[in-house]
Amino acid sequence: MGYVVAVCTSPKKGMRKKNIGTGRLIEEHGFEGDAHAGPWHRQVSLLALESVQKMRDAGLDVNPGDFAENITTVGVDLVALPIGTRVKIGAEALGEVTQIGKECHTRCAIYHQAGDCVMPKEGIFIKVLKGGAVKVGDEVRVEQS
Repeated sequence: MGYVVAVCTSPKKGMRKKNIGTGRLIEEHGFEGDAHAGPWHRQVSLLALESVQKMRDAGLDVNPGDFAENITTVGVDLVALPIGTRVKIGAEALGEVTQIGKECHTRCAIYHQAGDCVMPKEGIFIKVLKGGAVKVGDEVRVEQS
């Protein structure tokens, strides 16, 4: 079991997300008001704080949301979760892992600063099976793997 350390959204794709502290996941859509939400398999992105720390250790001044992830977690080995794993977030929300990592088509500012980026290798994506409120401090539990 782990915890949510940031809930992040952005109004446009291709930009860092801002930690808004709390948000609402909408079933089969993603975060209300987020540019990446919609009827597809990558509705919500998650990245572990442990991955963000790797980039900090490489000398970058980065924070949750800087890798365009929606939810930053701590205490869950996200990349070890197989596709199809169900993840409960907070009291109500439930998602299913649909993708691990992603191809980076355009090199972001983080990549140019560090020569590497953790999101393409260590970020995961879920589709929302059941919506609900999500906030910093909520539990993240693997329901099935």
